[in-house]
Amino acid sequence: MRIFTISMFLLVLVSGCTQAVNLEAAEDSNNPNCADVSVRLPDMLGENRLRYTNAQATAAWGNPAAILLRCGLETVEVSALPCVTAGTTDWLVDESAAPKYRFISYATIPAVEVIVDSEVASGITALEGLSQAMSVLQRTKVCTELAD
Repeated sequence: MRIFTISMFLLVLVSGCTQAVNLEAAEDSNNPNCADVSVRLPDMLGENRLRYTNAQATAAWGNPAAILLRCGLETVEVSALPCVTAGTTDWLVDESAAPKYRFISYATIPAVEVIVDSEVASGITALEGLSQAMSVLQRTKVCTELAD
């Protein structure tokens, strides 16, 4: 009985140290494509380790969380935001809350949102690190320059 009590105490103690990151799931987070992305997410993005989250099709890296991901947003094919390519994915860049940058995958089904706190993490490192996971999403378009 005493061994069980000590084991139970250690389990509670250990689990108490690992707090989930509170995120809100995207509207289409139950999309099977989000599951395909989720199972391919890397354990590390730069120096930031993957953490548990409390919402479906979400992820967070770093302690405190420096990189957040949500899958299941509506596909974006038209936007005035600048578009960059990192790895296998084109990303719309929203810098309105800098130094926290919001990246939305361009023309993927569904869209994925990544928020990076640039004071503690690199946006390019994060997006390139997500390349393998993002490669499973179907793309309907690619970024083009305004001159095209």
